[in-house]
Amino acid sequence: MAQSPPLKVLLLPVPGLYEPWCADVVTAIGAKHDLRVFERGRPIEEQFRDVDVVIDHGGHNGTHEMMEAARSARLWQIMSIGVEHVDLAYLRPRFEFVARVPGTTSAVSLAQTALMFILMLAHRVRQCDRNFHDGTWLEPAGVELEGRALGIVGVGHSGRRLGPLATALGMRVSGVNRTPRPDAGFEVGPMDDLDALIGRSDFLSVHLALTDETRGILDARRIGLLRPDACLINVARGGLVDQAALFEALRDGRIGGAGLDVFETEPADPSDPVYARPNVVVTPHIAAFTDGSSRKRAESIAENVDRLARGESPQHLV
Repeated sequence: MAQSPPLKVLLLPVPGLYEPWCADVVTAIGAKHDLRVFERGRPIEEQFRDVDVVIDHGGHNGTHEMMEAARSARLWQIMSIGVEHVDLAYLRPRFEFVARVPGTTSAVSLAQTALMFILMLAHRVRQCDRNFHDGTWLEPAGVELEGRALGIVGVGHSGRRLGPLATALGMRVSGVNRTPRPDAGFEVGPMDDLDALIGRSDFLSVHLALTDETRGILDARRIGLLRPDACLINVARGGLVDQAALFEALRDGRIGGAGLDVFETEPADPSDPVYARPNVVVTPHIAAFTDGSSRKRAESIAENVDRLARGESPQHLV
């Protein structure tokens, strides 16, 4: 079989986030194709000239000027799963293919982070840490997860990964999803059952994509359905949850706690007193920031570049 000719590929890195994300892309693609890394300060037209593929790290870097300069490019590859922040209306008419990376690339990382939040909240790790440093011993009491109910909102790649992890701890797992998931390994109902799922869950973990239909799906009314000892986990997108209503419920003691990796506005304001509460665990949108997720995203992008070089359509088109 004849060797496919190498393509000219331009990588747009997020400043300060070269390792491991962009380094893994260079490793996966660099030996087979002519890959360059965009340099801020150099003329845009010069760097985009004759480019076949543009890789936009996170979908945050491509400006309209860059898109206009990439006149020869056939594929605009977004190194992100969610694309709600990408100017697709401007991109789509200008390129033959616009692609993202699949949810499988971050599923393991997201599921493990959700489980970490569940364990930390159940065993009251923040309060335990404070007590240790204050010299307070033998309290507080934790909660055993065996027999507790986990509700998963959105049984896509990460939701399906979380289910077996929780089952291994003896939790009772069920979920809701827009389409049937007979292969999930646990009971999955339609989205119409969301209210009932919320009401019976000790822990509710959100794993939906952010779209016009899902934005604010956990509004004040649905947050009000959570039991007083229930905890909400969100490793998906901040816009899925009415943050003001959630914080009010936490301040009033109407729910048991929250584990949050994502927020309505990012970066979040760390001075908000709710983040200092011992029943709130937060991380700075890093649930998918792992070595494995980076490597899998790079491999997915490399496969798309190879497919284009072979005259095939890329996968995971937006």
